[in-house]
Amino acid sequence: MKSLIFDCDGVLADTERDGHRVAFNRAFAQKGYSVEWDVETYGKLLEVAGGKERMKHYFDRNGWPEDTVDKEALIRELHKLKTDLFMQIIESGELPLRPGVARLVDEAIAANVTLAVCSTSNERAVNLVARTLLGPERKTHFSEILAGDVVSKKKPDPEIYNLARQRLDLEPSECVVIEDSRNGLLAAKSANMHCIVTTNGYTKNEDFKEADLVVSELGDPPNVQVTLETVRGIVHPALGNFSIS
Repeated sequence: MKSLIFDCDGVLADTERDGHRVAFNRAFAQKGYSVEWDVETYGKLLEVAGGKERMKHYFDRNGWPEDTVDKEALIRELHKLKTDLFMQIIESGELPLRPGVARLVDEAIAANVTLAVCSTSNERAVNLVARTLLGPERKTHFSEILAGDVVSKKKPDPEIYNLARQRLDLEPSECVVIEDSRNGLLAAKSANMHCIVTTNGYTKNEDFKEADLVVSELGDPPNVQVTLETVRGIVHPALGNFSIS
């Protein structure tokens, strides 16, 4: 095992629940709209791909703000405001890393394991998460941070993981991916990589039967669920014991 590759949203941080959802609500509030997406509502809205599409879907079904003149212009304005507010949430440190991320990254650094991030989310946001939440020192140990429009097809297409393998000059079997969703899992597996799934509140009921390991979090003491030895045990089963939970 030579490389550990992290997805960003839902893996490094719970960005959907504690980042994007909160930013949407703050954008609505700044515009004076009596709209607030709670955790459950936003979970259902995540079935609609894309933030702009999500707002349009919601307003089409629940009514548009009374002052709406141009629906498309309003959606663009709200999305820009929401994006700026999301960046502020990250920069403020308000959005924490998920449990065990920093610990596992530190274990990998100590063992000279190559690190990378692969996400098709906004490039600026992914780099900001890596720099602000992981810290500038840890970020320097990441050989690749691939994000945004670096590929033409989003997950579950394996394009971003194939690109990572090429950039890192490794065989797929030498890479272990950490994902949180079925689309991410399918992308990793289609690239012939090993994959650990760390679920969150929005993905815990998805089908992960193809995963090498499924956990609720990477975990910090005393609730550690995945260590570097766990990861190595996936690639070389004789090196460690683990079970899918």
